[in-house]
Amino acid sequence: MTEPSLRRDAANPGDFAPPFAIDEPREHTLPFVFNTPHSGAVYPKAFLAASRLDPLALRRSEDAYVDRLFAPVVDLGAPLMRANFPRAYLDVNREPYELDPRMFDGRLPPFANTRSMRVAGGLGTVPRVVADGQEIYRGRFPVEEAVARIEELYKPYHRTLRGLVQRTARVFGHAILIDCHSMPSSSLLREEDSKADFVLGDRFGTSCTPALIAAFEYHLHARGFRTLRNKPYAGGFITEHYGEPNIGRHALQIEINRGLYMNEATLAVTQGFADLVWMLREVVKAVAEEMDSLTPRRMAAE
Repeated sequence: MTEPSLRRDAANPGDFAPPFAIDEPREHTLPFVFNTPHSGAVYPKAFLAASRLDPLALRRSEDAYVDRLFAPVVDLGAPLMRANFPRAYLDVNREPYELDPRMFDGRLPPFANTRSMRVAGGLGTVPRVVADGQEIYRGRFPVEEAVARIEELYKPYHRTLRGLVQRTARVFGHAILIDCHSMPSSSLLREEDSKADFVLGDRFGTSCTPALIAAFEYHLHARGFRTLRNKPYAGGFITEHYGEPNIGRHALQIEINRGLYMNEATLAVTQGFADLVWMLREVVKAVAEEMDSLTPRRMAAE
């Protein structure tokens, strides 16, 4: 991939051509919206130059290929929104201003959240480290650049995602957002967790009807996969803030074990990739059929 040149150091939506995209179905027939906020793989030259890491190390923060894993949902009748900017550059699954003041030259806005656990771990809105804990930047950079990434990328992303969810709710009377992610197999440390293929997160029962997470569990188990619920991933900012089941807005996070479909050292897809694409299509189709039998009123009451 040839990266376009930057005209300035701050975020420039044109560098990602476009920064995000929506794959729309020919007809929106399912009350679902699928979202892959961490699958972006476009790395601007200026960002690479400012990083102490090589491109492969930076890419280990990606949910690599998750947008391709879920691509068949579009033919099933649901839109798929996907980021093109990488998670190491900007993380839209955070509050808009979870920022570490040690990263920047200049004063952060007074409303910035500088004390969250995610900031302390280096994984704020503008991350300090990649997923395995390696520092991204050679040194500090202007706070204006961080603010520009938020204003020009983060906020438009969420405006668009919110619009998709609202449109879906208007058409169907309710909306189901599936936030799609992948997890390194090494993140499952405890022995009982190490065999999990999927982790389903509903913010401990608060972000969606219980029927939704139960349906995904059932249909994944029926195909021989092992799941965990809310551990070690219960869902991030997107699941928490878009999941409002009391008004018919349901959000569920799905984490897929990367060992199922790719070589985690080289990021090359493996032979399991195509089978997983087909399986996910069948699971989504089965879950959609099951959820279709629940009226919005019943879903809210579940």
